[in-house]
Amino acid sequence: MPDLTQFAPYLAAALLLAVTPGPGLVYVAARTLAGGRAEGIASSLGTGLGGLVHVLAGSLGVAAIVLASADLFAALKLAGAAYLVWLGWRTFRAAGAPAPASPAAPPAGPGRAFREGVLVEALNPKTAAFFLAFVPQFLDPAAGRVALQFALLGAVSVALNTLADIAVAFAASRLREGAAARPGLVRRLRQASGGAMVALGIGLALARRPAG
Repeated sequence: MPDLTQFAPYLAAALLLAVTPGPGLVYVAARTLAGGRAEGIASSLGTGLGGLVHVLAGSLGVAAIVLASADLFAALKLAGAAYLVWLGWRTFRAAGAPAPASPAAPPAGPGRAFREGVLVEALNPKTAAFFLAFVPQFLDPAAGRVALQFALLGAVSVALNTLADIAVAFAASRLREGAAARPGLVRRLRQASGGAMVALGIGLALARRPAG
């Protein structure tokens, strides 16, 4: 394992990256605004599990193979982008439907939000690129078991990201609950969340394969 002189700066950098607004935080906020706190937390845990898929793949070298192949990268990128756009379009359309008896009730449910979160993150090759570019800087080859070091450091980063996502879910749920007495505002928030997911999907579709 890396010693403290390596782990401390890694932890600081990973924490800073976790709280920096990015696609993951935007996605969780969108899911929370669309379906409520339970759905937001479930999607946070789902994206966390999806992130662990990339950590495991990176430690085994699979992610490097995918990123080295333009065709594999493009296939994974387009699959993830299409899935995000589909989720966003579905959320946007549902927002225009007649309001249910309880506007604050999650329209999809935590179970589906969790599964969709896993797929959204697992199908994002930019996450694989991030781990392959970030984590190796803090590995200690002299300590041995480099794959294990990669897995443990990656898991720390995923845990911090998940905690930040959950915090965003709580904040977004307060905003949604404050608007619960105004159905029109709830509808606009859900439409905006759907639009945010579509935008994330388009951004992923336009992502370029890392050089090298």
